[in-house]
Amino acid sequence: MLSVDACLEGATGLALIFVPERVGRLLFAAELDAIGGVVARVAGIALFSLSVGCWLGRQDVAGKASPLVSMLIYNLLVTPYLVFIGIGGKFVGMLLWPAAAVHAVFTLLLAYALMHSSEPKMSK
Repeated sequence: MLSVDACLEGATGLALIFVPERVGRLLFAAELDAIGGVVARVAGIALFSLSVGCWLGRQDVAGKASPLVSMLIYNLLVTPYLVFIGIGGKFVGMLLWPAAAVHAVFTLLLAYALMHSSEPKMSK
């Protein structure tokens, strides 16, 4: 069941990223305004990242890699999207650039943690 749900939610996340207006019409019979499309894309990135983590978690008995991978994918995708939105200049609130910076830092930290999570631990 987790595999099927991960696939369906991943597909929904991708649809929200690439065609949020169409998803809005199909799900809610409503048009998304401009900021609704931005928020829908961020939600799509989150949903896609979660689905990848769940997909990986199906076989990850210890449950260590999938949360790291999920959050890494989220931060890796949302950082450039926030920068893109900021460069466009239309939706630049007071916290946009700090949020982009925090996500960039988390991308680096999570990548570091993931690279070092699989290394064998030395016992004393």
